[in-house]
Amino acid sequence: MSMNNALIALAPADATRSARWSGVGEFLVVGGATLVLLPLLWVLRAGVGLDRADLAAGFLTFYGAFVINDPHFAVTYLLFYKDARRRALSHELRLAYRARYWMAGLVVPFGLAAWAAVALASRSAQTLGWMIQLMFLLVGWHYVKQGFGVLMVLSARRQARWSLSERRIILAHCFAAWAYAWANPAVPAGEFEEKGVVYRALAHPRWLELIALALLAVSTVALFWALASKVRRDRQPLPLAPLAAFLVSVWSWTIYSSADPLLRYFIPALHSIQYLYFVRLSKGNEAKAAEGPPFFGRPASVRLGALALSALGLGWLLFHGVPSILDPLLVPRGHRGPLDALGATPVFATFFVVVSIHHYFMDAVIWRRDHPGARYLIEPVTPSPASELPLPSG
Repeated sequence: MSMNNALIALAPADATRSARWSGVGEFLVVGGATLVLLPLLWVLRAGVGLDRADLAAGFLTFYGAFVINDPHFAVTYLLFYKDARRRALSHELRLAYRARYWMAGLVVPFGLAAWAAVALASRSAQTLGWMIQLMFLLVGWHYVKQGFGVLMVLSARRQARWSLSERRIILAHCFAAWAYAWANPAVPAGEFEEKGVVYRALAHPRWLELIALALLAVSTVALFWALASKVRRDRQPLPLAPLAAFLVSVWSWTIYSSADPLLRYFIPALHSIQYLYFVRLSKGNEAKAAEGPPFFGRPASVRLGALALSALGLGWLLFHGVPSILDPLLVPRGHRGPLDALGATPVFATFFVVVSIHHYFMDAVIWRRDHPGARYLIEPVTPSPASELPLPSG
């Protein structure tokens, strides 16, 4: 057999092997790593004890946040405010999209900044505490909506379509999961601490937990019906990676996020990795499309590298650089008196809460089908020389 014939014979096997490993990698980064991590954490806990395992997990995830969690927040700003003038004003884009963009890009951050300024100026931990409670309310919404988006995008990439009724049932299950995650466990009103801020939180009554649980049970039955309906209609198995990513996002990261004492440290990082994968997918495809005509732009690797470095730098500024400068102005170094309820790092706490909440609202705009560039989640396409055109709303 000639060398050329040998290469032709080997190519399909190599391509199949590459595709298989690519599928495994995607499965892991979109949520499957949770299923691998759980037994590993159990082994770690059994081997060294809960206290030492807890210390190791906390240490690893604290420093891992510099390169995973913080950039995941920061890159949202880089994506959202790119070409902001056109996205806010251009009539190429639907009015509903522009209204959402104005709300998430201007109204929400100004409102949060004013709220935070009042809290810090009055040294009111309770005022900041209300914002912290809003963050905890919305984080479940953010997680389940991202899980829903992962399921829809990865399914579309596999040519697996969901009917409108099936999508509505899945989305209803997401909202029921969000409600139960927030209502559970039932706790009385009391004092809580977050990032050094001590505040009084609202009660989560038992009746609210039971109502949310009932809604979750009904939505779970409906979800199984929707999945079975899709299998009967398509006469083929459900897409594994998309479904696993969805179920992990909803059940492991949201509903039962505290079920494993060690996994809870890793959930923000796992969620961030899932998020960054889709940033890489979207911006990578966009960069590949821009490499060719009519733009002949910079190589995709250069553009993605610049985006990654920008996200790392902005993440450091938001969560470390700026707070480390401003916090000593409110709590002077060497302060020996008792700290008030705002704690030793009130600016860091404020930045963490404001950026988190703003991130949720920006995401609700960025990952919609009518956002410019959302098309690149599926495959590289050649952009219009004049501008990116929005996808049809849906």
